[in-house]
Amino acid sequence: MARSGPTFDPDGLTAAQRYGEACVVCHKKWPRPRAHVGRLPDDSRVFACDDCVPALRIIPQPVRRRATARRPARRTESLEESLTRA
Repeated sequence: MARSGPTFDPDGLTAAQRYGEACVVCHKKWPRPRAHVGRLPDDSRVFACDDCVPALRIIPQPVRRRATARRPARRTESLEESLTRA
């Protein structure tokens, strides 16, 4: 798997920054940083807040949302049942 963005040294980061709960630059926790700006050596993603992204001079990678399993709509009655009732 190809890495996207630079690799950050986890030794200089707080636990919140390493877990993606705080900005990798300014430590801001709220609103939660959304811009994916790099990775840690173990392939964990690091994030920055929108205000700090220009300071890093990195083009942020889009955050991919997990695809939710969409269930087909349930039919409560069959076509034949609906026609026989009419």
